Amino acid sequence: MDFSDQNLLTVYLGAFLLLLSVAAFFIIKQIVKTQKIENALKKLEKKLKNERGTIPEYYELGSIYLEKKMFTQAIAMLKKAIKVEDGDTPEMSPVHNALGYAYFGQEQYDMAIRQYKEAIKLEPEYVMAMNNLGHAYEQKKLMSQALGIYEQALELEPENETAKRRSLSLRRQLIVSSK
Repeated sequence: MDFSDQNLLTVYLGAFLLLLSVAAFFIIKQIVKTQKIENALKKLEKKLKNERGTIPEYYELGSIYLEKKMFTQAIAMLKKAIKVEDGDTPEMSPVHNALGYAYFGQEQYDMAIRQYKEAIKLEPEYVMAMNNLGHAYEQKKLMSQALGIYEQALELEPENETAKRRSLSLRRQLIVSSK
């Protein structure tokens, strides 16, 4: 083996070790994130099993269930968060949005729409809820309502990529279907 072959081998080995190191970093990062979520899940489940929780606790547990695609459990927790609050305040809009997302995950689009509308009623400039409402309208084949809500989101947040992409697609669909 001559000197250039040995250098090439060293470069390949170095690149391979670098690639392995990067992969190991991301794997370890994901493991730590997962453990953190699981610990929070266990802690919240234990606490809320024994005592009444606060809105942020029910919301956090519901959000964890949503991440894990456990929609039925998420709905139960988010409904409890809503029951804790006596009046509807803008702080409750993320809870209603998350509840809408849970219903959407179960393909209960009418219930999802109701929750998204409630979130927007509580916080009229809640663009994420508008995007979610538009998506639910699309699933119900209510294309003009979906387009309207996406355009409303774009008025509030002109650089919103989701609303831009979906409104453009819906405009094209509506033009084609009107011909």
